Amino acid sequence: MGKLTNALYEIHDLDEMAERNTRINQVHPLIKLLITVFYITCVVSYHKYNLLGLFPMILYPLIVFNLAEISVKSCFKKLRVVLPLICFVGLFNPFFDHMPIFKIGSWIITGGVISMVTLMLKGTYALLASYLFIATTGIERICYALKLLHIPGILVTQILLTYRYITVLLKEANAVFQAYSLRAPREKGVKYKIWGSLIGQLLFRSIDRAGNLYDSMLLRGFKGEFYYAHKQRITSIDYIYLVLWFGIISALRLIKLVEGF
Repeated sequence: MGKLTNALYEIHDLDEMAERNTRINQVHPLIKLLITVFYITCVVSYHKYNLLGLFPMILYPLIVFNLAEISVKSCFKKLRVVLPLICFVGLFNPFFDHMPIFKIGSWIITGGVISMVTLMLKGTYALLASYLFIATTGIERICYALKLLHIPGILVTQILLTYRYITVLLKEANAVFQAYSLRAPREKGVKYKIWGSLIGQLLFRSIDRAGNLYDSMLLRGFKGEFYYAHKQRITSIDYIYLVLWFGIISALRLIKLVEGF
């Protein structure tokens, strides 16, 4: 129950951050989307052994953290579930790549260790950039930016509705587990024998709630596509911001701290 409440709070907190009036929040969502995609593409393009060259790429998230006035600590707290999964992906590299790269005393550092750390760093950078983009833009403005890129409307609608229905699902799950805890106050958790019935109740409650929401949307004139009342214009400052970051990220990508590494 506590975890579900925390999840709802974090989603609400993410929406509140997107509504703030910071310098980075005022940038056009399409500009931020292009910069984020370009940054992630550059990060992923690094060679698996180019660990030192990857370090300067931390500059982008650090500056955006400052412009967006977002705490680095709170960011890692929200990403505490996803980050270990990303790090887990590279854990097996040392077992498959035994090529020696360099030596520290009696310790031989293999290519597997370097590629493991590089992969973890790439995933962390990409996750931080995505989080900063979502936290400073909001789902509606993200979908608006996707629409400007001529992404199919049905896909944009699915993204928006999926994000919104996550909250509905969490609220229904919270209600189901609260009801269970009130009927079985001495139980420390949910007995596995009733998992099926609880999940079934959650499914039916969520479908019923989603149906009511969809009927409300139809009554308000929904015809399969969302219309955005706030259509932000791209200003000259937005273009300057785009060019600056493209230039900085490109320069960071071309930096070679150690020749051939």
